[in-house]
Amino acid sequence: MILSEAFPLSNDKISYFQENGHVYVPGILTDTELEPYRFAIKKSSIDFQKNQKPIEERDTYGKAFLQMMNLWEQDEEVKKFTFAKRFAGIAAKLLGVDKVRLYHDQALFKEPGGGHTPWHQDQYYWPLDTDKTITMWMPLVDIDEQMGMLTFASKTQHEQLPLMEISDASEEMISNYVKEKGFEIVNQQTMKAGDATFHQGWTLHNAPGNNSNKMREVMTIIYFADGAHVTEPKNKHQEADRVRWLNGQLPGERVMNYEL
Repeated sequence: MILSEAFPLSNDKISYFQENGHVYVPGILTDTELEPYRFAIKKSSIDFQKNQKPIEERDTYGKAFLQMMNLWEQDEEVKKFTFAKRFAGIAAKLLGVDKVRLYHDQALFKEPGGGHTPWHQDQYYWPLDTDKTITMWMPLVDIDEQMGMLTFASKTQHEQLPLMEISDASEEMISNYVKEKGFEIVNQQTMKAGDATFHQGWTLHNAPGNNSNKMREVMTIIYFADGAHVTEPKNKHQEADRVRWLNGQLPGERVMNYEL
């Protein structure tokens, strides 16, 4: 089964990631290999999508995407995708560690006309004592720049900015910071279904709005290096994550999430 097979990741990709805090890895799955998992993810998202407010009634975060977490808990096919050794092996190689553990998955569907995703750092939300964290961002359909391509500020994985949730304020503050520092801005013009980007937890990133008439269907999986410990939550989001994604483990305890 393809999801259990190792992916031939080049040393150039590993070096690029470790220098820049993000990397594009094409062809992890073919359309045919991905299709049953895309079907399962879409099926699991139907009820969530039905219960959302009209896009014009949402705030900036709500307009950015439909965010559906841990769909693997609802569907065995999605679980096969989320727990794939193929993806986890790439994440471990990029981080330079022997093993990674699952933090959580999330489908991020940006609707036609959906708004921009503000500049942010993912790890603001995570009560972990390691920066060996990584997110795989995989389109389930072919996408281009018009649909809201993930965009990175290179070499920002070690930047210490004021901790700030995804918001209009984070967009303004980080946008100004990126311009002031002159970081290189990198995004793909197109990505095929089954391609992916990977980025570290502190790497600055954003995404434009979806100006097409198609749904931007993306599945993400967040990993962290085995051996990490829970830290004292620094904000309400980290406390919520400690309870939900870290199974209520206490600060100082070694995180025992699903080993991949």
